[in-house]
Amino acid sequence: MAPLAQGAAQLGGLSIGAIIGLTVAAVFAVAGLAAFGYRTLKRRREEAPGRRLTSAIRRGLAEESRERSLSRSLSLQQQQQQQQKVAGRGSRGGSSSSMSPDARDPVQMMSEGSSPADGDPQQRLQRLSQQPGEQQQLGTLTFSVLYDKVKQTLLVTVIRCDDLPSRDPQAPGAADPYVKLQLLPEKRHKVKTRVLRRTCSPVYEETFSFYGVKPGQMRATSLHFVVLSFDRFSRDEIIGEVLFPLGDMDPQDDPFSITREIQPRQFKIRNQNRGELLVSLCYQPAASRLTAVVLKARNLPKMDVTGLAGDPYVKLYLLYNGQRIAKKKTHVKKRTLNPVYNESFVFEVPPNEGLHQLSLELLVLDWDRVTKNEVIGRLELGLAKGDLPDKHWQEVMNCPRKQIAEWHRLLE
Repeated sequence: MAPLAQGAAQLGGLSIGAIIGLTVAAVFAVAGLAAFGYRTLKRRREEAPGRRLTSAIRRGLAEESRERSLSRSLSLQQQQQQQQKVAGRGSRGGSSSSMSPDARDPVQMMSEGSSPADGDPQQRLQRLSQQPGEQQQLGTLTFSVLYDKVKQTLLVTVIRCDDLPSRDPQAPGAADPYVKLQLLPEKRHKVKTRVLRRTCSPVYEETFSFYGVKPGQMRATSLHFVVLSFDRFSRDEIIGEVLFPLGDMDPQDDPFSITREIQPRQFKIRNQNRGELLVSLCYQPAASRLTAVVLKARNLPKMDVTGLAGDPYVKLYLLYNGQRIAKKKTHVKKRTLNPVYNESFVFEVPPNEGLHQLSLELLVLDWDRVTKNEVIGRLELGLAKGDLPDKHWQEVMNCPRKQIAEWHRLLE
């Protein structure tokens, strides 16, 4: 019996030691797994797509800002040096050296790196195109046209563009062009090509089919091409346009290529009357509400080079201390210069604030299915916003619970 008891004691001791060893091993294994999981989770969070995208956008914005500031400083230095050279030559009596840098060819100035005007490239293009006696070279557009009488289908192929201007004079080829096409005067068929990155001579070779074009409509139809440069962080820049009347085309069985020079945007809204907007306002202090009724607009400008009516709609923004806190918008009215809306919008006013720190901003825009909508005019109602807007706002404050309507001129 003694040997059996001694063997059992030894066996029991071995079992307790094994249990302790397994317990310690399990603790270390759990700790290792926890550390590994923590490192894995941290690495996944750092490599999350949202963070990568945000950092990429920030880096892109910072690099673009640095490039623009460097380009402007270099252009200003070169322009000052050129003016000093011209002044020195003029003092020596040279007649040919008295020409100022602004009188030179804009294309030559852009190729040499000097900027005729500060600001973004679209403003430089517009200012150069407005100089008298100067022709801004915007490149060419090549396309082909074929009309199928049996199927009543018009086939238009956008082939290529050549010698487009660069957005940055210091970086040739810095453009992301694409072409928008629509049929005039209907404006129903609107298409666009893909965007080609960093090239001033893009090759598209894209064919668009327009169905239901009857032979009798061909003579009154025109192709309207708009060449744009894509911008990720702001509005796309309009390089120019091409207008081709199909009445000038001879019917052929095979497609034929046509090359046209790209012209500056001929339509200028800046010097035209932007029209008027009829707005009714009602303030309800007890409910802390401001009701705005967009009734109608009149005499809006024509937003097309051919003089056709646009597709206007109105955006409304409620501002508190200059910050937008709410927004609304009307429906789009198709092909009219005198749209009638009769749409009412209710804005919640901050309690116990009244209308003293508030203002209402209204934007009239021309809707476009393909490109970004163009602003026709704007209006801001509130205190110290002009004689008529201030008067209208004062009447609304002094006559609560009463609808007060007033015509307002739209501004740029």
